[in-house]
Amino acid sequence: MAMFVLTKSIEDTQFFQSVIDNIGLHIASLPTIFSVSIISSQLLTNIPFVAFYLPLLIHTGAGIKGYMALSAASTIAGNFTLLGAASNVIIVQNVEKRGEAITFLDFAKVGIPLTFMNAVVYYVFLSL
Repeated sequence: MAMFVLTKSIEDTQFFQSVIDNIGLHIASLPTIFSVSIISSQLLTNIPFVAFYLPLLIHTGAGIKGYMALSAASTIAGNFTLLGAASNVIIVQNVEKRGEAITFLDFAKVGIPLTFMNAVVYYVFLSL
């Protein structure tokens, strides 16, 4: 619930919109959708992020490829770091109960390249 409140606050202040505008990115372009989704989903997690970004896509009149990019990027963002998805934290907690550990860095060593490769594959298919 707190994530949705935070997301609504960010939406109301138009923080991300102003950052994206100042950088000069087109909100509905595939590279922007992928990069903003993957990075922002580390801070907001993917579901509240999609709830925030979807109205932006609707407002710009994005096509099906934009919606598919948002879906794909927000989903694979969970693989990027431990913070990307709540399920990652649950798994790490269960591993720790067994006396083993998965550190943030251990996860990132696998997650970052995996997310990057997934993003490239999705981008190529959506660009066709």
